[in-house]
Amino acid sequence: MDPIIIILIGTAVVLFCILVLRLHAVISLLLAALVTALLTPPELIYGFAISTGMGEQEALKFSQVSLGKRLGVAFGNTSGKIGILIALASIIGTSLMRSGGAERIVRGLLRVLGKKNSSVALLFSSFTLAIPVFFDTVFYLMIPVIKSLGIKNPRKFGLYLMAVIAGGVMAHSLIPPTPGPLFVAETMGIDLGVMMIGGIGIGTITILAGYGYAKWANMRWDLPMRSTPDISVEELKKVSEVDNKDLPSLSLSLLPVVLPIFLITGNTFSKMFFEGKTDLTVTQESITTIFSVLGDPNIALFISAILAMYLMWSREKQFDHFKKYIYEALTSAGMIILITSAGGAFGQMLQQTGIGIRIQELSANYQMAILPMAFIITAIVRSAQGSATIAMVTTIGIIGGIADAGLAFHPVYIALAIGCGSKIFAWMNDSAFWIITEMSGMKEKETIRHFSVLLMVMALAGLIAIMIGSKLLPFA
Repeated sequence: MDPIIIILIGTAVVLFCILVLRLHAVISLLLAALVTALLTPPELIYGFAISTGMGEQEALKFSQVSLGKRLGVAFGNTSGKIGILIALASIIGTSLMRSGGAERIVRGLLRVLGKKNSSVALLFSSFTLAIPVFFDTVFYLMIPVIKSLGIKNPRKFGLYLMAVIAGGVMAHSLIPPTPGPLFVAETMGIDLGVMMIGGIGIGTITILAGYGYAKWANMRWDLPMRSTPDISVEELKKVSEVDNKDLPSLSLSLLPVVLPIFLITGNTFSKMFFEGKTDLTVTQESITTIFSVLGDPNIALFISAILAMYLMWSREKQFDHFKKYIYEALTSAGMIILITSAGGAFGQMLQQTGIGIRIQELSANYQMAILPMAFIITAIVRSAQGSATIAMVTTIGIIGGIADAGLAFHPVYIALAIGCGSKIFAWMNDSAFWIITEMSGMKEKETIRHFSVLLMVMALAGLIAIMIGSKLLPFA
């Protein structure tokens, strides 16, 4: 069976289960993953395995793995990547909100920038933070601030949420050292400095377009703040009415947010500057060792969680309340981990159909302008299997050789077109879709408006800017 048909069937199953039958997302995604895996014959799985770099014997063995085991491994792979992070992030978020730390950060932000500029501050803060740090981690750390701002101005909750999303997602696909743009730049032989400058330039244009859509969407659709399992809206309102003297200090409140970002960023840049070098000084080796341990996202957020729990304990000082809040945080995290892992399993089953190979075959039969072609191929792969990074890696495998074909413009424009294409269309086979849905209290249709369409607007704005830039500033 053609991979495209399998993907269409899998997509239809998940949409029918969630939108028509109203089944829980976990059941719907696992059922869609099961149907997709059942319809995928061993020869397609074998072809997918070969395309990922496996040897013939290893690929043959992979194609003969039982359906249940493939599904379980895919579920476990996603859970292994995000499970600990989500659990710790939930504890950090709950602790910051219960302790008043998030409220203290918001009051400090509003005092410095004013209410009118708070959404713009969130937009550029998220964009900057997501350059060295994965979007998911940035979102985990920013969601308490979004909720605290939303309590003060409920009508702008959707705007605050979309501002953080808009800033974070574009940096993830356009600016090294995140894996997608880093891999594309290295494959095409593009200098990382050039890729970073181009990514920041196009990224700034896209997030401004996204912010424009966010303001329009916020006026058109009212996104209410809803209670989530870790904290209710009523409890958030009570915290927002507390006097400044009863809140923790601003520096202590910022520490659980800033410290993990510092550690993760330090690890990223120490790898960039020192990894692989043999002539390091004792100081440089020590810095690299410290950041490689403490800068691992799981360890960095674990340290942050301890600091956040200390903040909450210093306010509550009642063990029963403290234990109850941690339990609620972990209960909320457990459901998010289940949903995102099920979404990841569905996405991996879609990948194993060999959709990347199929798109490569189709692209050989069509002669399109290279920039729109790079964008469209990436968009199709992203929509089909859910991962922006895999979509970028797949596309560069299809068109990577074009960089040596005497282009009339710098190949960085192709890399940027691929990055923008990876933002269309993020939906239910993307783990980030479910993280945002569950942690913000949105319904699936609301997430499509405030996340999926937002990304599409930014991606198209980016493509337009790239095509204009390739004509006006070719740098060939």
